[in-house]
Amino acid sequence: MYQEASTTPARGRALPTAEQFMIGVFVAVPFLALLAAVPLAWRHGLSPVDLALAVVFYLVSGLGITVGFHRHFTHGSFKARRPLRIVLALAGSIAVQGPLITWVADHRKHHQFSDKDGDPHSPWRYGRSPGALAKGMLYAHLGWLFETEHASPRQYAPDLVKDRTLMLISRRFGLLVLASLALPTLLGAGLTRSWQGALTALFWAGLVRICMVHHVTWSINSICHAAGSRPFHSRDRSGNVWWLAPLSFGESWHNLHHADPTSARHGVLTGQLDASARLIRWLERLGWVYEVRWPDRRRVDAKRTGAR
Repeated sequence: MYQEASTTPARGRALPTAEQFMIGVFVAVPFLALLAAVPLAWRHGLSPVDLALAVVFYLVSGLGITVGFHRHFTHGSFKARRPLRIVLALAGSIAVQGPLITWVADHRKHHQFSDKDGDPHSPWRYGRSPGALAKGMLYAHLGWLFETEHASPRQYAPDLVKDRTLMLISRRFGLLVLASLALPTLLGAGLTRSWQGALTALFWAGLVRICMVHHVTWSINSICHAAGSRPFHSRDRSGNVWWLAPLSFGESWHNLHHADPTSARHGVLTGQLDASARLIRWLERLGWVYEVRWPDRRRVDAKRTGAR
């Protein structure tokens, strides 16, 4: 488990990269938009166009992270046909959570050292006291993003580094950030034929949507490693947080995920909604994905707490 924070002075640390600076901007700006969203919606309402665009872009970017970046690229829960593989890389990138290969490398390192020294974002890194946990929760939620050193892609994601197309997508992260804002703006302008429609679409389907996807994803790092039920054996403190499941598309059934990381379904118990797994099932039936690693009942039962 993590001990006290390092006393090494910050002087001499590398300057943030362009990608980290961009992520910093897109942590603050969408969050400010979210703070403004409630009074704006109360006073002026939310148009059907803005609502539809926000939902569509939330689904595309959110599932791009859960199905694409996480279950496919990081854990190899299924194989995808080449066109779909590229679509998943692009969809996850417009969630504005960092370049694909950096994201995958950091997450694979997280699993290697989960809730131990070396974990990029464990909420337990400063200790177990209430104050230490509060500090760790904040770090796990978003503080770790501003670290200047990420997991080595060549060490943790060599399979993706070899793929020229995925490397290109990862290197063009800045352009995809712009696309994440430009696409809803252009669609809003086209559907409403007005500048006002363009601006409100940018606000709701761009900034507010990005903020929502950000904080739902980061809650898996923070909340799901500090709270929740643990019906399965795992070597860390990952837990299931039921109320996050709808917004996270099933990612918050986090205890089973850490008990069986390559499983394509995280919500394996009765009543556990897992929209990401449902999408993978539909894609499998269409023939767009194959060799899906669905959970085996005997394997699941063997990992249950109290199982012999």
